[in-house]
Amino acid sequence: MIRRLLVANRGEIAVRVFRTAREMGIETVAVYAEDDASAVHSGRADRAVSLGAGPVSETYLSIPRILEAARASGADAVHPGYGFLSESPELARAVEERGLSWVGPPPSSIEEMADKLRARARMRAAGVPVVPGSDENARDDEALSSAAKEIGFPVLVKAAAGGGGKGMSRVEAASELPGALAEGRRIAAAAFGDDRVYLEKLLGRARHVEFQIFADRHGNTVHLFERECSVQRRHQKIVEETPSPALDAALRRAMGEAAVAAARSVEYVGAGTIEFLLDSERRFYFLEMNTRLQVEHPITEATLGLDLVRWQLEVAGGAALPVTWRSEGLAPRGHAIEMRLYAEDPVDFLPRSGSLEEWIEPAGPGVRVDSGFERGSVVGVEYDPLLAKLVVHAADRPAAIERALRALSEWVVLGVETNRPLLEAALCSAEFRSGDYATDLVARLPRRESGAPSDAAWIAAALSFAAKAAGTAAVAGPADPWGAANGWRS
Repeated sequence: MIRRLLVANRGEIAVRVFRTAREMGIETVAVYAEDDASAVHSGRADRAVSLGAGPVSETYLSIPRILEAARASGADAVHPGYGFLSESPELARAVEERGLSWVGPPPSSIEEMADKLRARARMRAAGVPVVPGSDENARDDEALSSAAKEIGFPVLVKAAAGGGGKGMSRVEAASELPGALAEGRRIAAAAFGDDRVYLEKLLGRARHVEFQIFADRHGNTVHLFERECSVQRRHQKIVEETPSPALDAALRRAMGEAAVAAARSVEYVGAGTIEFLLDSERRFYFLEMNTRLQVEHPITEATLGLDLVRWQLEVAGGAALPVTWRSEGLAPRGHAIEMRLYAEDPVDFLPRSGSLEEWIEPAGPGVRVDSGFERGSVVGVEYDPLLAKLVVHAADRPAAIERALRALSEWVVLGVETNRPLLEAALCSAEFRSGDYATDLVARLPRRESGAPSDAAWIAAALSFAAKAAGTAAVAGPADPWGAANGWRS
């Protein structure tokens, strides 16, 4: 049984893991970079350990510093969260070599699926359909050019060791390929330390559907149904829902069986995700495997009534999956939607920074917010701009959409621009409401121009200024400049 858990991460995922660990009677340890010392997550654990100063590569991405924090705090287990080192076989191996529990899959599984070319070959061997692409031996420009002609344009250039859209580009014609390959290699080398790239056929009007899988150390592997992740900007998800409006019972069964076969092929343990592309002809293809907990895991929890982090910790401690899971006794109830609130311009998606002058989260039945921020928090540009995740659950899809819009409208965020207008536009679009949409939905939304702030923004700024002038830290309630003893006059 795990006694003291160190979470090698920050932000909302660290806070979320601490919450479950505390319910299980497990002591918690936070880690933080010196410039992140006042972050919410560092105050939500039983103890916090500094990773020192320096860039992210020397703090949250430093395996030696993470291991030293585990030693200094007396932690006997490490949970990686997602992002940072969550899919690092080196960290997983180092944790296990020191006799600590690693809350994740075996290092060998991570290694096998982290390399996209090896993963594609492994899936073919397991009988899982794979997106048509270049052969694993096609490494130079000439071989990749020949492969592109055979696949047929348009194609995607993708990083073999990558993810999150980094190093990915769309190529419409043979004349564009050399430049795209050079740019892809440059970005891949900088982001992943590996400049290998490969090609995949670009599927028109495809949907992105993933399956949550779970496995224990006793040979049991199951899937916990799907999540629709087709609302994306720059190849990154911003809205997810479950169940997927694109699947019927037969297709759900076939994709679930393929997901389980994929996990078993690498002797997987713990929580993971098998991601598929679903084309307009309802054919599905393996895209990649995420060997960690996903950002969007709360919507699976909402429809199944489960705590996936609890089961990550249970499995890491040697427990077997419940018999009800293994006998297909689980059945989703209702519909759930997750929306990712980012500190970014909703038009050009560039990150925004600032201080949260006000932060009031929505609430009510069927509403959950996973956040790593609060009023007064500083939002920098050093880390991922994700502020929080809004999760709603309702009896059916139309009710879930209306609940999501209501909750978004109640969210008060002052001081930092967010992508809330984009989230609202996506949910209100006819395509999304119909359920018949694909990964190009955001690109098809009407575009607004970035311009002068709205009247509401000016009013909020004035109230914040007045509150500060009156000597208060933030707008705690209606600001009254008439009552300020600071010489203000009309």
